[in-house]
Amino acid sequence: MKSNMARLNNGMTIPIIGMGTFSFENDYHITHNAVQMALKLGYNHFDTAQVYGSEPALGAALRDSISRGAVERESLFVTSKLWGSHHHDPVSALKRTLMNLGMEYVDMYLVHWPVRMKPWVSTPYAKEDEFENLDMETTWAGMERCLEMGLCRGIGTSNFSCKKIESLLDHASVVPAVNQVEMHPMWKQKKLRNYCKDHDIHVSAYSPIGGPGNFWGSTAVVESPVIRSIAQKHKATPAQVALRWGMSKGSSVIVKSFNEDRLKENIGALSLKLDNKDVNEIERMEEWKIMRGEVYVNQTTSPYKTIEELWDDEI
Repeated sequence: MKSNMARLNNGMTIPIIGMGTFSFENDYHITHNAVQMALKLGYNHFDTAQVYGSEPALGAALRDSISRGAVERESLFVTSKLWGSHHHDPVSALKRTLMNLGMEYVDMYLVHWPVRMKPWVSTPYAKEDEFENLDMETTWAGMERCLEMGLCRGIGTSNFSCKKIESLLDHASVVPAVNQVEMHPMWKQKKLRNYCKDHDIHVSAYSPIGGPGNFWGSTAVVESPVIRSIAQKHKATPAQVALRWGMSKGSSVIVKSFNEDRLKENIGALSLKLDNKDVNEIERMEEWKIMRGEVYVNQTTSPYKTIEELWDDEI
């Protein structure tokens, strides 16, 4: 198996670096052009979600490249996600995603958050009266149905704690192949990584450099003196060091940039090698979770009354 791939529990392989396509502006042409640029640079793993609004642009860019013979569908790895307002019917939600993408299947379909909302909620920010009781047994049965129908090649979770995965495994016929979570040198997810390793669940890292380009993100990771010092030592960039650290833990990293130089920089992390001293220095860095999910916590309608409940004290 190539060193830039990881093996999943269902026999699939996942490229260890992927391009995220969430954009606050969600400009179709910018996303379309960035994806085609990424393909030329060697990216073949693309991450989207129905709530991102980027599925149509991503799908069109990939189809254009496939039709020109520049890439084959089989060499691509496309992930999308089930939004909270579609927990009642994952099959219909995935069919809509496939229509948006113009594809017959996605490679991975994830439950975006352990949060269920009213069916009409279409934004990332649910109002207090838009939550419903979470019923993961029903939701996961729908995800398994998507798999049985061939609408996806694998199913998994996103933003699930050890405890939430454990509850899921109590009734799941199919073990999640992937759990996608925030993970970077300042939020190492050691407990979760160990738990997922014990259950053969691949951890995929979003915001692997701290999400500095997002309105909720931080530059703390790339501005860390430890990360900068290691980057200088290897004639690399801080972003490359952060990405290589994530890969060194057996995780795939989903990094979002639509800038050509940054896309080149990010994929360049594949050729960086960190030594034990580097890794030990990173292990000693302070921990700080950036994406806390406060919007999914309230005292009345959410199943989570506190941030600690949302993450099961893994925060």
